[in-house]
Amino acid sequence: MLEFTPDQQMIREEAQRFLREQSSSEAIRLIVDTGASHDAGLWTSISRELGWCAMAVPEEFGGLGLGATEVAILMELTGARLACVPFWSTVCLAAPLLQSAGSEPAKAKYLGAIAAGEMAVTVAYADLSVADPAATVAVKAVRTDGGYRLDGKVAQVIDLEVTDVVLVPAQLEDGSTAVFALSHDAGQTVIPLKVLDGTRPIAALDVALEVSTESRIDDGGVSADQFQQALAFANLGLAAEQLGAAQGAHEVTLAYIAERVQFGRTIASYQAIKHRCAKLVVEIAETRSLIFGAAQGLGISDAAESALEIAGARVLASDLQFRAAEEAIQLHGGVGFTWEYDPHLYFKRAQANAALLGAREAQLDRIAASVFGDGGVK
Repeated sequence: MLEFTPDQQMIREEAQRFLREQSSSEAIRLIVDTGASHDAGLWTSISRELGWCAMAVPEEFGGLGLGATEVAILMELTGARLACVPFWSTVCLAAPLLQSAGSEPAKAKYLGAIAAGEMAVTVAYADLSVADPAATVAVKAVRTDGGYRLDGKVAQVIDLEVTDVVLVPAQLEDGSTAVFALSHDAGQTVIPLKVLDGTRPIAALDVALEVSTESRIDDGGVSADQFQQALAFANLGLAAEQLGAAQGAHEVTLAYIAERVQFGRTIASYQAIKHRCAKLVVEIAETRSLIFGAAQGLGISDAAESALEIAGARVLASDLQFRAAEEAIQLHGGVGFTWEYDPHLYFKRAQANAALLGAREAQLDRIAASVFGDGGVK
């Protein structure tokens, strides 16, 4: 049975209360309608005042030294409110890569800044839609007298417009992979993209510049295991966000059906509607148990076993998020697809999230390959 410690429960309750007030439907629509990249005020509160970005950063680098469970709690709640902040990219995508592959000076500099809320960071993987985005590298790095020459283009980088630093994996001349940290004013070209999900900005990155040796943050090259360690945390955080978005869509639906009157009674009183809502509640509980079970085992259980648990969590969470958004639209009836109601916001986030770090089919292939080896059916 899933149980949180008193401290974890306190984190959950306080974060839930805060986001209910600060990331309301009206606040989200203001960002989407105006085309803003993110909610700057909300991000300042989360990163600087509440210290959420410090949760999983080791104490030696200024963090709180907590773990994946606390981050998953916050990811679930930010997902439920569709919070327009670069929290996943900073805490789940970039920070784990810094921890697994960064040199000690780089960890002290960047993890310390993340923990203090002074820096939002993202990662420019060549293709974030595949299960192993680190398998291919879009940027080349050539040594120069003063450092390195970087050349390449990355088609899609999440939160690139709003982050202070982007971590860029680049292939060296010997075929190994290094990671470079580029500040927003380093000289790269950022091209904002028009995307389906207006709550999370994506931009293209064009790099053609020389950087100093100090901009390289890895310690002698990044191995496949180091990338996979970082990506496991990113997938876990994404699954938790998908879970939260499903819960958020369901809550929007429950509020609507409790008020909508048809044939003299609220539609929530009809047995068919109750059955559909109850089924979703069971699926949410099932997915939550798997995600937080995987979070508690991350870093303790065998790495391969943890990866499989997280892959399974992504499959359930992707299906759940889409189904919850679909049910929200259907149970809202004729107004379910209109701009004035919220289900379309959850549906768009579901569509966008499903394509990140490998669709459900890619996750199932990973599980099948582990179970059956080369004999697994693709």
